Amino acid sequence: MNGLERVVAVMEGRQPDRVPLGFYLADCDIIGHVIGRKTYARDKIGQQVALWEGRRDEIVASLMGDVIDFYRKIDLCDVLTHKEAILPSANYQPQKVERLADDVWRDEQGRVYKVSELSNEFVCVEDPTGDAEREFRPEDFPEDDVPGEVDETEFAAFDRLIAELGGERFILGPGHLGAMVLLGGMERGLMEYVTNPEAVRAAARRNVRHANARDARAIRPGQHGVLFEQDYGTTRAPMMSPAMFREFCFPAIRERTQHVKRHTKYAFLHSCGNTWPLIEMFIEAGLDGYQSLQTGAGMDIDKLREKFGTKLVWWGGIPVETLVKGTADEVRRDVRRACKIAKRGGVILGPSHSIAYGMPYENFLAMLDEFDRCAWY
Repeated sequence: MNGLERVVAVMEGRQPDRVPLGFYLADCDIIGHVIGRKTYARDKIGQQVALWEGRRDEIVASLMGDVIDFYRKIDLCDVLTHKEAILPSANYQPQKVERLADDVWRDEQGRVYKVSELSNEFVCVEDPTGDAEREFRPEDFPEDDVPGEVDETEFAAFDRLIAELGGERFILGPGHLGAMVLLGGMERGLMEYVTNPEAVRAAARRNVRHANARDARAIRPGQHGVLFEQDYGTTRAPMMSPAMFREFCFPAIRERTQHVKRHTKYAFLHSCGNTWPLIEMFIEAGLDGYQSLQTGAGMDIDKLREKFGTKLVWWGGIPVETLVKGTADEVRRDVRRACKIAKRGGVILGPSHSIAYGMPYENFLAMLDEFDRCAWY
């Protein structure tokens, strides 16, 4: 079997020749190790600086080849996503930025960004343009507003990935969800559900309208499914009660799932945190697979499979905490356990989040080696 056949077998409840393996994403340091050169793929700092300096063509050249080379060398990986292969628009206009220090930048709107070496990204530490004081009203989200055009230049590297590997790997493309609306940021946004529910509902309806309008062009020919992304949980519990989630968020998830399936067969959700009380709603909405399964938040793949069976295909099982902070022997131990569970069916194996920035390369290799030893039936 090739990777595509392997994943489809699991999706259809059949036994493949081995457990499928998939990464939600891989960051630039691991990609660079594997292909033997520096890459812009998932290099969030490098990409942003290159864009500010008007060097988009360098990013295009890198993404066009590096992601394909990475996955060809990682021949065990059966599920590929769009995460490393979406380009900035060809119409991108560089902002005027000022470098205040080696690791601090300010853009023309006055936003200040500081480099986070830990996560390899810019963090906005000052934003004078924010919505902190804005009053949101339902009429801010009118029913007749027109969604923006889909800029297909963003998908050039992803289309190349599909053309090169889509016949042999299972490829998930982007799909906007926007079911949980956070007007004015996380803390204020959650309060708006209580104090300003009509504005929240109006914003959610707009999100769904705009996302539905994009699907025909944003869902690319040849991809096998869509990967929605939105976090609904903290490490202890969902961000809102299940009753409130059903009232406000579930309708959007259901509608978006139904709509994308007009254009592609499968719909997956990536969501971090403890979402146990929400999973029946994910199943009811028609989702096919659930990725992340954050082990540190209690999302144990064995317990999830025991309670919900194969109503969803579970994608994860190898704790990212061990991959980043553990030893190679501890990684191998966790891979063996995950493989044993996955062989019961209904599982795509992978990290409980991603191939994260800062992961020791020896741990990444240990994961692949132990997987290849243990995952075959």
